[in-house]
Amino acid sequence: MAYLTLSDGTEYEGIGFGYEGDAVGEVVFNTGMTGYQELLTDPAYLGQIVNMTYPLIGNYGVNHADTESDVIAVRGLVVRDYCAVPSNWQCEDTLDSYLKQNKIVAIHAIDTRALTRKLRNCGTMAGIITQERPTKEQLETLKSYKSEANVMQATCKEAYELIAEGEPRVAILDYGLKRNLLASLRYVGISYRVFPASTTAEEIMEWNPDGVILTNGPGDPKANEFQINEIKKMIGKLPIWGICLGHELLALAYGADTQKLKYGHRGSNHPVRDLMTGKMYITGQNHGYAVVEESVKDFAKVSHINWNDRTVEGLVYNDGLSFSVQFHPEAGPRGTGYLFERFAEMLRSYKGGKN
Repeated sequence: MAYLTLSDGTEYEGIGFGYEGDAVGEVVFNTGMTGYQELLTDPAYLGQIVNMTYPLIGNYGVNHADTESDVIAVRGLVVRDYCAVPSNWQCEDTLDSYLKQNKIVAIHAIDTRALTRKLRNCGTMAGIITQERPTKEQLETLKSYKSEANVMQATCKEAYELIAEGEPRVAILDYGLKRNLLASLRYVGISYRVFPASTTAEEIMEWNPDGVILTNGPGDPKANEFQINEIKKMIGKLPIWGICLGHELLALAYGADTQKLKYGHRGSNHPVRDLMTGKMYITGQNHGYAVVEESVKDFAKVSHINWNDRTVEGLVYNDGLSFSVQFHPEAGPRGTGYLFERFAEMLRSYKGGKN
């Protein structure tokens, strides 16, 4: 047996798989029907125990091609039915084996619908997966648990690049980026250099990029004071595009405010409306915070909204050099890939104006 216990004392009994041990983290839920391997390796899930609302997980196994980073970021995985015998032409290993190799604790055979309802009603909360019923000491620790996930845990150790002669090039500030972002940039003819989250604005500008991308990442955006201050120094000097955490940090740098959502948006099936075109898109999302709409009125216009709860999903700044989105155009459904084309056009226009 294995147990998932929440900080309010609610207990779910199930069967353990993956690594045999204990795991503490913030319990959240993901509504995607597929993509569990990409989810596991998304650095923005750092410090979290993820409950999958789709009931059958593990049925297509895992492979080396679909990872978004080199490590598994989640603390634990919760599923209804674990498929021990996967079937897929790309399958190279089972999910159970993959989790064991990476020392990630998982539990299945619990009522994930009941757990999701709990989180929707009460909000995300701390939880612990244990192989035996948790001790009193573990439960006391759980009540005061606070996630310390931050961008410095998720960022690259040193800069690296792909340069294509004569093309616009961007500086990417890595707060926990996913590999699909780099692939999407190459597809639209943009070369790049990826910089660690500790990089100063002066170091970025010294490289003389045509634009800057602020990536996704984990944690509370307001906890990144250094990064916000460095972004402030680049505002108005060159095109900047923020994605997910990068969207929140860019808004904070302009003077906006952010708020923690009750249970966040996580999954590959979240509806977002582009207010500039009126079109609706199904998007991939992974965040627990949002920009407060009232706080941006002096310097930006809302370009996208979440059709479920009407929270801000995109901003276009009045200076004409910056825009940002809360969702992931590089992941999930491909409809929002037009944003890469938009950014590429902005870069080429800016580069043409410099020459």
